[in-house]
Amino acid sequence: MTSYDPYISTADVAGLIPIEYTNDLLQKVTEASAVLRLGRRLRDMPTSTRVMPVVSVLPTAYFVAEAGLKVSTEVNWANKTLVAEELAVICPIPQSTLDDSGYPIWEQVKPLIEEAAGLAIDQAVMYGTNIPAAWTTALGAHAGIVALALAHSSTLSLAACADMYDALLGESGVLSLLEADGFIATGHIAHTSMRGKIRGCRDSDGQPIFHPGQNVGSAFATGELDGAPILYPLNGSVVAGSSLMISGQFNQLVYAMRQDINWKISTEGVISDNSGVVIYNLFQNDMVALRMTMRLAVAIPNPINRVQGTEGSRSPFAVLTA
Repeated sequence: MTSYDPYISTADVAGLIPIEYTNDLLQKVTEASAVLRLGRRLRDMPTSTRVMPVVSVLPTAYFVAEAGLKVSTEVNWANKTLVAEELAVICPIPQSTLDDSGYPIWEQVKPLIEEAAGLAIDQAVMYGTNIPAAWTTALGAHAGIVALALAHSSTLSLAACADMYDALLGESGVLSLLEADGFIATGHIAHTSMRGKIRGCRDSDGQPIFHPGQNVGSAFATGELDGAPILYPLNGSVVAGSSLMISGQFNQLVYAMRQDINWKISTEGVISDNSGVVIYNLFQNDMVALRMTMRLAVAIPNPINRVQGTEGSRSPFAVLTA
């Protein structure tokens, strides 16, 4: 008897996603994102929101004369809130492709999803591209690091400097902007065109001033500037028109995971655009959709320091523009 009700179940395609890939992918997403790679990971979030106390007033100590009175002081804390937001992507694959593949198709899909997730995180945090509203608040009411640096007068134009060395390491260079606010650069994220500009810096004898870079896998090329690493993302996340290089004390950028990578496979249902127009009907088009979701929070607590006590004038990031 002919049966009309068989379908491709989750069990049928479960072999596409071995369990061990879940944790591996979470690590790969972190490695694919320049922001997460340099930032500081906090412990995982047990709920969707975490309140993080940040010092807002520092104590003061006083010398006391013999038999003099000791003076009291205070320490204040302000709350910074981290809110986990969802990052997701759906990858529809024709069933015929799965049938004809002589090896796990996931091995091809996986690196592309890693890159897409890293790119989305980087552009949201750096430029505010599709940034969740809660992250904007957590970044000091700014849509991204570049906007924060701009608002705090921590940007410098390369065209206004005598040369590249002056722009980077000069007394009024990008690193000096950080130091004036009480921060030290622990890392840099630069457009790939900066590699050539830095390579071209020579002393009076024609010798390179900066250390040569090296390739790291397929996601980044790296170099070094004043003892801190420079990452050159190859995923196109850095927009040269907005920033040639972002320098910062990256332990001031914190992130936490609320939900690790979660996968769901569907062979029925539809994929539509934001106006409701159906792009794929999985059943009708005979397709399998792999959906990845993860939830994470990002914030810049920006605690008070003794060099710059005014939060509105303090930025742990500085930006070199064209």
